[in-house]
Amino acid sequence: MDLRKLKTLIDLVSESEISELEITEAEGKVRIVKGGQAVYMQAPAAMQMAAPAAAPAAAASAAPAAEAAPAVETGHQVKSPMVGTFYTASSPGAAAFAAVGDTVKKGQTICIIEAMKLLNEIEADADGVIKQVLVGNGDPVEFGQPLFLLG
Repeated sequence: MDLRKLKTLIDLVSESEISELEITEAEGKVRIVKGGQAVYMQAPAAMQMAAPAAAPAAAASAAPAAEAAPAVETGHQVKSPMVGTFYTASSPGAAAFAAVGDTVKKGQTICIIEAMKLLNEIEADADGVIKQVLVGNGDPVEFGQPLFLLG
């Protein structure tokens, strides 16, 4: 569900007599509660977004995701430059840009992050061998979140 549609729903709830609205679509599930509560959106990739119901003009911001145990290995971390959805390949049937054991050069494309329906190629910021892929294909990522561990 795009932000314009979400804003329209928030406006409708705030201007009406209803106190709660829940909509389920193919893109996910949205629940809006009036009265100082929050708006929650659950996308298929289990990404949640929140925005104050009292201020419908405010943009939705990503909720903190529960992170798994940190990587035990040491090395250079390639971090996400943006919030979005992590993909290892350009399309579902294509080969991954980079996998564990691959040698990568600085500037080489190693993954894609989709943000607002734009596919952004993420490049290695250092030379090295990929020791670990820290994010699953299709998982939501946050700004600064480690994606790869290079050795």
